[in-house]
Amino acid sequence: MAVTNGTHGHFKANPSLVVTADHQIRMEEAPIHEPGPGEVLLHIKVTGICGSDVHFWKHGRIGDLTIDGDCILGHEPAGVVLKKGADVTHLEPGVPCGHCFLCTGGRPNLCQDVAFAGVYPYHGTIQRYKVHPAKFAHRLPDNVTFDSAALLEPLSVAMHALRITPITMGTPVAVFGAGPIGLLTMASAAKVRDLFERKGWESSAGRTEYDMPNVVLECTGIESSIATAAFTVRRGGSINVVGVSSRPSINNIPFMHMSLAEIQLRFINRYHDTWPAALRALEGGLIDPTKVDGLVTHRFKLEDAIDAMNLVAGITKPAPGERVVKVQIVDELEVEIP
Repeated sequence: MAVTNGTHGHFKANPSLVVTADHQIRMEEAPIHEPGPGEVLLHIKVTGICGSDVHFWKHGRIGDLTIDGDCILGHEPAGVVLKKGADVTHLEPGVPCGHCFLCTGGRPNLCQDVAFAGVYPYHGTIQRYKVHPAKFAHRLPDNVTFDSAALLEPLSVAMHALRITPITMGTPVAVFGAGPIGLLTMASAAKVRDLFERKGWESSAGRTEYDMPNVVLECTGIESSIATAAFTVRRGGSINVVGVSSRPSINNIPFMHMSLAEIQLRFINRYHDTWPAALRALEGGLIDPTKVDGLVTHRFKLEDAIDAMNLVAGITKPAPGERVVKVQIVDELEVEIP
């Protein structure tokens, strides 16, 4: 959660986007809670829609994560601190439970007790006001907009994938998937190449195996794309699956080809300890905030959140010539400051 400081005024209604266990979405009025010790009350200014939000709506689950009751969606937010609870003196990251072997071993993203916003039973950020643990809130630099800050969550996924991928200077890398995660992975992996530069496969990879990538970062989670990656990466290479599938299992993986070629296959789950680095990358210009903003192709008012979901899900088609990359929900309400 990326935030700036503010003071609370007279709070308005709290519209929220709720998904139900029977695969419906609707706008509801959510309660506005007082922040307790170690918590802050936030005005959510921007939330990006993730493919997982659509998965939860349409399929009711992602792997073992299931929608068993009403849940407010959203986990790519940026906002303003309106009110602080007791004991909140600073804003810095924390960990989900802090005591299991995964948390104490520095891998809290794998903790089975993780509390993740927008995943049942924890309400998400497609609402106006949300109480949130202060230790998970990060102060925004002055040069980072709310729109850019709402992309810190997918940028963190990309940075975590690169951090645990065997990439060194000069390593040839292919990125599969031209959605937000794929484009942010490209931006993080190769600063020298313009984020939106279009280059043909032959010019960037070559025709011989020697010229083929040593690493494929697969950012779709689609079975056919993972199989294609197996025949794209060079022998002895690595495929890192960053994308998420709505299916619990996939079957058509070329096992013997990968075995004989000693191709490594590994998976990425969210991120940990990446938000400070992502903020520094944007603040210092290592990743151009204007290029990050350029990923946002559509913006909707909070009250029109269902229209935004329909566009991401493909129910509503974009205008001719438009493409949908990242859709954000923006709350334009100006909260009164006393």
